[in-house]
Amino acid sequence: MDRSQRSGPHAALRDDVRQLTAEWRSAGRYIPRSDAWLRSFDLEFSKELAARGLIAMTYPEEFGGAGRTNVERLAVTEELLRAGAPVAAHWIGDRQIGPAILRHGTRELREEILPRIASAEAVFCLGMSEPEAGSDLAAVRTSAKPVDGGWLITGHKIWTSHAHRATHAYVLARTARGARKHDGLTEFILDMDADGVSVTPIADLTGEHHFNEMRFEDVFVPARRVVGEVGNGWRQVVEQLAFERGGAERALSSYPVLTALIAHTAEQDRPELRTLLGSLIARLAVLRRLCWDVARAMDAGQAPVQQAAALKYLGNAFERDVIEAMRHTDLCQDPTPGSAFGQALLASPGFGLRGGAAEVLLSLIARQETQA
Repeated sequence: MDRSQRSGPHAALRDDVRQLTAEWRSAGRYIPRSDAWLRSFDLEFSKELAARGLIAMTYPEEFGGAGRTNVERLAVTEELLRAGAPVAAHWIGDRQIGPAILRHGTRELREEILPRIASAEAVFCLGMSEPEAGSDLAAVRTSAKPVDGGWLITGHKIWTSHAHRATHAYVLARTARGARKHDGLTEFILDMDADGVSVTPIADLTGEHHFNEMRFEDVFVPARRVVGEVGNGWRQVVEQLAFERGGAERALSSYPVLTALIAHTAEQDRPELRTLLGSLIARLAVLRRLCWDVARAMDAGQAPVQQAAALKYLGNAFERDVIEAMRHTDLCQDPTPGSAFGQALLASPGFGLRGGAAEVLLSLIARQETQA
């Protein structure tokens, strides 16, 4: 079918992404992989997306964005994830740091940071998780104390993806002690090349390196780099997590495995496998609908915390079940990191942890029910 004859929501945007990813694959510039938004890093690919206006799509034009909707951005992210494209360089900054700055940052901070995210010049890592804290995001011991002109940050973060490549870090730090551990938290943006910042690699079982530890020893952060209100970080970060939990990556991280399973099933005369695949595809349709509902809520100016939590909880289960379905085929005979099955299997332990463990998500969902 000619491109001009295609129809459907945001067909031109989808075609643009499909053309770009096809060109890069045919030139051997990347190999599709599971968990690409976290593990597949190529700054040149991100810069190509930026040149096409496909990063910072929802940011206002005055800050380097395209002034588009979250629904339009979702169409683009779906296509990038389906293609297993190398998008990790810009993903975190585009997905949640930029929107957080738009919601809570000063105009000065917006003018400084947002155009750099939009051009893929700024690469962000997330300084949230801490050692011995598990999934308790409020168990923050990293501290920030006020000094002339800004703050000095001291502490330790862990499981920080691409900190060794990042230009900037988002850091959640404690600026005061309150009766509740959720009180007295503040969000900061700091430069990764600042004095006192150190990064130590954490390799996984295959030797792959994207995780890191970060340490801060009296790292100076200018006052203009505070995001929102001092001490109001917990409320702000909960909103921010809606951007993290409510995207298509919560259902499509293992999409290359699903496509392999579809192709394999088409060649087999196995009714039970077709039934299993049909169930997975039906669940994916529901998850996509949830993604679109979250995107529409964001376009309405809401922070859909509970809806995003439900999407992540159900999406985690779906992605694990896609991998388990492979065990019913001979495709699972190659569990090496180079295979689609091996990549997804390696990534799967993180599905239920990053962005909040199941217990945290269920608590948020239950809170919605009690408020209804």
